[in-house]
Amino acid sequence: HSQFVQSGGGLVQPGGSLRLSCEAYGFTLARNAIGWFRRAPGKEREGLSCLSSSDTDAAYADSVNGRFTISRDNAKNTMYLQMNSLKPEDTGVYYCAAGTYCRGSVSSGPSVSWGQGTQVTVSS
Repeated sequence: HSQFVQSGGGLVQPGGSLRLSCEAYGFTLARNAIGWFRRAPGKEREGLSCLSSSDTDAAYADSVNGRFTISRDNAKNTMYLQMNSLKPEDTGVYYCAAGTYCRGSVSSGPSVSWGQGTQVTVSS
């Protein structure tokens, strides 16, 4: 089965930065529409960003637009989420995903592969 190894979460102060990564195994990430999701405490899972397999378009949720950047390194079969200007409301569990297409900021398709999730806590 396909799988991710996810890393980069942790504790950061407001205004700080973190970079999340997911290395894919068992499939070629370059062929997928990649995405990042988070589940904040007491809230529904939110699609934060999606990047098409062609790398021509990246979409972001309004809550992170201008602060987060999605990218991939095909040579490393790894995807990234650079998070800047972090706010306490960014706290939550973050998941990488690989789907077939982007539906706005949501990676979607008949079979979406998921990372295990990593905790990001923004607190002073």
